[in-house]
Amino acid sequence: MRQKAAERSVGRNMLKIRSRGNETVEQMLKRFKKLCEKEGLTKEIKRNSYYEKPSERKRRQLRKAQRQALRKQRAGSR
Repeated sequence: MRQKAAERSVGRNMLKIRSRGNETVEQMLKRFKKLCEKEGLTKEIKRNSYYEKPSERKRRQLRKAQRQALRKQRAGSR
């Protein structure tokens, strides 16, 4: 049975990276950073680095939804 290189523990946002054979620390760090980016942890950390009022959060989500709808509309008209 092959073990997964990255595991997510239940209830926590903890990522684990296991060494692959002759992999250097730099290569492991690079894989870890890519995994964090893929999971969206870096965006979440940046977003939570300061307090965002609930009204600002709603406004940001509304703008995001409007952008996505506009992109979808543009893609559909092609």
